[in-house]
Amino acid sequence: MVKLKTPQELENLRASLQKQLKYSAKTISICYGSSCKASGAEEVITAIKNELEKNNLETNLERIIKETGCHGFCEQGPLVLIKPQNIFYCRVKPEDASRIVKKSIIKNEIIADLLFQDPQNENIFTTEEEIPFYKKQTRLLMQHNSDIDPRRLEDYLAQGGYSALNKVLTQNTPEEILEKVKSSGLRGRGGAGFPTGQKWESCRQAESEIKYLICNADEGDPGCFQDASLVEGNPHQVLEGMILGAYAVGITTGYIYIRYEYPVAVRNFREAIEQARDYGLLGENILDSGFSFDVQVKRGGGAFVCGESSALIASLEGRPGEPRDKYVRNTKKGLWGKPTLLNNVKTLASVPLIVEKGSDWFRQFGTSSSPGTMIFSLTGKIKHTGLVEIPMGISMHSLIWDIGGGIRNDKPLKAVQTGGPSGGCIPAANIDLPLDYEHLSNAGSMLGSGGMIVMDENTCMVDVARYFLSFTQQESCGKCVPCREGGKHLLHTLNKITRGEGQITDLTLIREISEAMQKGALCNLGRQAPNPVLTTLHYFENEYHRHIMDQKCPAGVCRHLISFYISTEDCTGCGKCMDVCPEEAIRGEKREPHHILQGECNRCGICQEVCPENAISKG
Repeated sequence: MVKLKTPQELENLRASLQKQLKYSAKTISICYGSSCKASGAEEVITAIKNELEKNNLETNLERIIKETGCHGFCEQGPLVLIKPQNIFYCRVKPEDASRIVKKSIIKNEIIADLLFQDPQNENIFTTEEEIPFYKKQTRLLMQHNSDIDPRRLEDYLAQGGYSALNKVLTQNTPEEILEKVKSSGLRGRGGAGFPTGQKWESCRQAESEIKYLICNADEGDPGCFQDASLVEGNPHQVLEGMILGAYAVGITTGYIYIRYEYPVAVRNFREAIEQARDYGLLGENILDSGFSFDVQVKRGGGAFVCGESSALIASLEGRPGEPRDKYVRNTKKGLWGKPTLLNNVKTLASVPLIVEKGSDWFRQFGTSSSPGTMIFSLTGKIKHTGLVEIPMGISMHSLIWDIGGGIRNDKPLKAVQTGGPSGGCIPAANIDLPLDYEHLSNAGSMLGSGGMIVMDENTCMVDVARYFLSFTQQESCGKCVPCREGGKHLLHTLNKITRGEGQITDLTLIREISEAMQKGALCNLGRQAPNPVLTTLHYFENEYHRHIMDQKCPAGVCRHLISFYISTEDCTGCGKCMDVCPEEAIRGEKREPHHILQGECNRCGICQEVCPENAISKG
């Protein structure tokens, strides 16, 4: 490794790497993102390496096999791509390694049973780009995740990495970069959607010799893992965005604050920093430009509230992660009392693309008020789950059906929860709603950091509100009364309703407490915590009435409001339900219809799960 001293040396190295890539043989690109790793990717990688050695290909091992970041199609993992053809193998097992090496690498054959088959129409797809899940996306931030080993800077350079930095240092002033980001219309991807260029300009104009830049990678929303996937899979793209931001604003010191539960992201980004320093792309006098900037990794405080900007800064300073009143913006007085530029991972990862390809290019994606793309964590009762990158403004319907494949088991859609635990629940009637900041906000929800949970008819909306409120109440720092006490009383009221102990006057109480929290809480965690409750109450008030007035849970979810019954016509008396009942609440003679003692039943539902005759129903 030779330290690059000039922009021309960087371009010469890039040309050499791209030439090697052009004439390289086949590559086995294996997703080593967190989801695929949990599905057994590590065992698959080991098995393929062993097969390469058995077939005397071990001298080319580094060239043939590539351990990459997340490919996005998480529920189909472990994923293997044979490049350059992009042959897509899914749900690969270690025992498939021999066939992959002997057939796909040595003989150039396609293994049909490892290809993706669409369960809806049974079509079989050979390449990644043919699969509807990928075909309908617009991948800007994630486009190179399957090409890059995140622990090799050379891979990022070969895909055009740091060309934006090179361009800036040789052709642009900081003011020009700032103007380019402003004209792109890029908005913060962490949830608030504040114009990025406006924030940068505010920090640049702040009078101080010392300023700081912070990348917020403390992604705490349940079910969200977009930021983790970018930091794990392409850390240099995030790092380059940080360097460009520092150059535009006039900053020499930066931090990336990574969620404590993301050890792989911490490791990969630390290695990226060291590699960038060794190559002369980070540190003192970058590429002989006179510009200096360095970055440190800080692990998060292990609390959801630390994702809030002022709490994050407090944690970074070594204090408890508690928010403060933001009558003074971080761009004026942030980390250690100095002007601080704080942006989300996805925001900073977008900057190299804008600088390299231009503001007009970026604006061709998305809407006029929300340009660019957004990465969503698509989860819940949907056929195809994973990370999805789409242009801002496409409809929720298109995302769920064109990319996600529709609702699992073809059940009716009931609602979609967006924006994480502080977001709201959008009913099926609003399924054509465009996915952008304004439309979701007007519907009572939010874009947030990109979480999306799809719910079918078997979802209880009261229970959903209770679940998300229990999360935010548990994660409350307790500093302010509206959040600490309001959340506690709101959760207590919802628990009463799900137990059949609620009263109709509780609905008025819910609205009053929610309004007090929205107006009086210190930070957005408290102000937005009532969103799931208020949206479910607004769109699904009839379910609240059924819980209170009829003491029934229409979805059959709330355990205190359901009962299990055995059909005397269908029960064969096999005794399986009796064997598994933890309360011994089932009675009956062998080969005779059984019955449930309702007073002793704890409504766990295990009897229904094991009944071979489907003789047990819930009502």
